[in-house]
Amino acid sequence: MLEVTDSLATPVLYSLQHCPYAMRARLGILLAKQVVLLRAITMKGKPDDMLVASPKGTVPVLVVDADLVIDESLDIMLWALKQNDPHDLLYEDQPEALPEMLEIIKENDSQFKPSLEVYKRAKRYHHQSEESDRLECEPFIQRLESRLIENDFFMGATPSLLDYALVPFVRQFSKVNRQIYREGPYANLRVWLHSQLQSQLFAKAMFKYPLWLDTDQEFEFGAY
Repeated sequence: MLEVTDSLATPVLYSLQHCPYAMRARLGILLAKQVVLLRAITMKGKPDDMLVASPKGTVPVLVVDADLVIDESLDIMLWALKQNDPHDLLYEDQPEALPEMLEIIKENDSQFKPSLEVYKRAKRYHHQSEESDRLECEPFIQRLESRLIENDFFMGATPSLLDYALVPFVRQFSKVNRQIYREGPYANLRVWLHSQLQSQLFAKAMFKYPLWLDTDQEFEFGAY
């Protein structure tokens, strides 16, 4: 961890530790080996600089320069990987792969994630609807499981953008009711998730930095 004070030439990333969208962005930046200056925040203490850059007030926010602010997690991943994709996560030689990945990520963000939030609330507040709310999440989870029957990753034999864009959300699902997840019909998904969460990459993405507003410190992030 290297503290940096000169942020004029380096993009700045505003990030929230456990937000799955912020995790997604951090993973993309690490995988693309793009160096940014990370400013750790909480949603109760949003920096004025972040709100000026992105008035919607959500994370992640990547301030590339005076002319470019990216405040959607998937767009940050794509920006980073278009700068450098050393692991071929975009499957460059398969032009049909990226549109397929983007469609599944869209389904995750627009359908699965809202259902997951309902399921999480049901579990937290002991709602009688917990089981039915979990079942609303199952079709998407089962489709991911089926993608791992013949391959170790969602798009084939090697990792892709899709794997890293979805891992924070599958992780959330696995934590809602751990017993059901452990005993449920997704053995391949459990192996996939365990491998992801035990990786050096994920550990680096989840390193906890001091809060920007508490310390006025930003940290070099992205060399993996």
